[in-house]
Amino acid sequence: MVRYIKQFQDYWTHTASQLDLTVSSCEELYGALYSAYSESQRHYHTVQHIVECLEHFHDIKTHLTDALSVELAIWFHDVIYNPQANDNEQQSAEYMKQVLESVLVAEQMEKIYAWILATQAHALTANLDLAYLLDIDLVILASNPIRFAEYEGQIQQEYAWVEPSLYAQKRQQVLRHFLEMQPLYQTPLFQKRYEHQAKQNLAQILSV
Repeated sequence: MVRYIKQFQDYWTHTASQLDLTVSSCEELYGALYSAYSESQRHYHTVQHIVECLEHFHDIKTHLTDALSVELAIWFHDVIYNPQANDNEQQSAEYMKQVLESVLVAEQMEKIYAWILATQAHALTANLDLAYLLDIDLVILASNPIRFAEYEGQIQQEYAWVEPSLYAQKRQQVLRHFLEMQPLYQTPLFQKRYEHQAKQNLAQILSV
């Protein structure tokens, strides 16, 4: 986890350098983000998840029209997370608007707001930047088998409050939904790089 904390900080330094923030505001916002993604109820939606998303973002950002907006959407898309709530994306979008309203122009803020909301349903979109954001959010499904197993364990920990047999039933429904999506990833690049491995991971866990 120490490695992820260092990367989290380095990635925030990169993002903040593109924003009109005072030093104190930059540090305050970093502290708020770090505290949020370190909350005790989180096991997957953590510093690690944001770092992994940003690793993929930096790998593909030259394909984006508005890279900064995608970058900010990644930072804020899970900033509010309660496993027992159903409005986390809405709350996260509202938080983003609250802390960045004096930094972003209204058009950009509304776009990021809408993109954060879109991470709830992962619906098909014609907007390529948003498609990349949604693919990045799901790229964990294409992890190597060790990371994928760790991910499944982390999700299960976040839902430890659910009765185990009910959790298993609901989780299977979610994973089968992903398996049956044709294609799973919206961008040709992610389809080429990750579709096969993701479907393999999903098929294997559903067959256990």
